Amino acid sequence: MRRRTTIAISLALTASAALSGCSGSPATAPSGSAVSSSSAGPAAPAGAPSTPVSSAALGQRLLTEADLGQGYTRKPEREGRRDDVTVIGCPALEQLGGDAAAGGSLDFPNRAKTAFTYNGSTGSEASEELYSDTPDKLADGTKRIFDAMTGCPVYQVAIGSRPVKVTTQKLTAPDLGEQAWSQLLSFTAGGQESIVKQTAVRTGSVLVVVAGSPGLVDAQVERALGKASSVS
Repeated sequence: MRRRTTIAISLALTASAALSGCSGSPATAPSGSAVSSSSAGPAAPAGAPSTPVSSAALGQRLLTEADLGQGYTRKPEREGRRDDVTVIGCPALEQLGGDAAAGGSLDFPNRAKTAFTYNGSTGSEASEELYSDTPDKLADGTKRIFDAMTGCPVYQVAIGSRPVKVTTQKLTAPDLGEQAWSQLLSFTAGGQESIVKQTAVRTGSVLVVVAGSPGLVDAQVERALGKASSVS
């Protein structure tokens, strides 16, 4: 069954990377910045927000080139018409609501996002998205979305008229925040493959989602969480 639907956590963004000729090779992370993995995270740190944070305030908590260090260049936000995104062969994703497939965003009221390339390579990119809502809504919504995405090991996405094969693998989440999720996605289109890691961490009323080249995600997710959960 072919049906226009919505997909959570930047599936439209990550799938489009497969169409741009990315090599799919994991980026080399700056030394000393990878995070450890564990199935459960600790309690929220002191000072973590417990009430929703506005979109404007979230924008101030996004990582910048100054935070990331040498080699990172911020990508300009893409404008213009987005192609329709259709899921084929994954009923759980087809049933999800929101505007994520068209706009690459989760269905939470407050949000901000940014993206970077590393060392000028089109195959080494990372995006950061911040969301805020009540802790219960963030926890329930994110779990539902990750369960749907990893519940279909193989399916297809059509971006406009271009088919993309998607395979997913659930990963051990980092030992960060109050809840964490992680997965590895492979997008295959036109004989090319792009590998994207996606990690989400919730602390209090803020959700941090970092996606892109696996090495860059591992290198920056803890830094992103630290800035996003800051009260300053």
